[in-house]
Amino acid sequence: MQHLLSLFDIEVDELRSILATSLTLKQRLAAGDRPSILERRVIALLFQKPSLRTRVSFETGMAQLGGSSLFLGDDVGWGKRESPSDFTQVLGQFVDAVVCRAKKHEHVELLASFNAMPVINGLTDLCHPCQAMADILTVRESLGGYQDKHIVFVGDGNNVAQSVALCTAMLGMKFTLSCPSGYEMDSDWLARIAARYPKARIETVADPHQAVANADAIYTDVWTSMGQEAEMDARRAAFASYQVNEKLMAAAPSHARVLHCLPAVRGQEITDAVIDSDQSDVIRQAGNRMHAQKGLLVWLLNRKWIDDNIRADQAI
Repeated sequence: MQHLLSLFDIEVDELRSILATSLTLKQRLAAGDRPSILERRVIALLFQKPSLRTRVSFETGMAQLGGSSLFLGDDVGWGKRESPSDFTQVLGQFVDAVVCRAKKHEHVELLASFNAMPVINGLTDLCHPCQAMADILTVRESLGGYQDKHIVFVGDGNNVAQSVALCTAMLGMKFTLSCPSGYEMDSDWLARIAARYPKARIETVADPHQAVANADAIYTDVWTSMGQEAEMDARRAAFASYQVNEKLMAAAPSHARVLHCLPAVRGQEITDAVIDSDQSDVIRQAGNRMHAQKGLLVWLLNRKWIDDNIRADQAI
């Protein structure tokens, strides 16, 4: 059974197929066409963490594809009222797939271990694959492609940074993380990328102004993620010189685009002047969450449609 717990679960040609499907569906939606590719299919949204983009984009995307979704919060008792085996296998009797937004990556791994239905990682502490696919779709649209493009992530080497780094390795891009000492990406994660994609171009550069000198896209995220609130003061001090502001943008090429996965703490990791500038793709990037996930859902639940409708030369 196919799951998407991280982008390590798919091959490069599969990622290209998903992105091509996403772009095709986005173009058809803009033309007023909403094909019922997943008619009468149902997905569950099993969330341990609050969400705006992940929940609404999956729910809306499924509706546009002719299917439906169910939001499952604390009331269903996941991990509390019954064994993980019983919970997961019963859920698999009702739905075609589950999107899990979990506090720990081990939770989505446990769900997938029973093979009761396809499991999609909607966010964990380790990675955020749906976000990374939306990010690459945005880069492709804004910069006319992604091959050899350079994404510079200014901030914490967190779950988003790790997913984007893996995605760039898969697609022949370059990735630079600029962060203070102690906030780099997980070494085991980087070792997995290097083992699978030995030509990956991933580096860490401490000086953000040096890091962005050849950037095509400058990406940032909050300095303190959910669950790290006790570290807020220490993180604010550590990342003080890593703000994406007008001075930093002046050190980058004039064509560089600005990315942020949101929600943003305006005035902290990014200034209003930058996030609201003409260089910002932040709102388009958020919108692309839905389009990227629609491509993923079709790939998981109706691959024949892709075989019949997406030509090999459309893969991006």
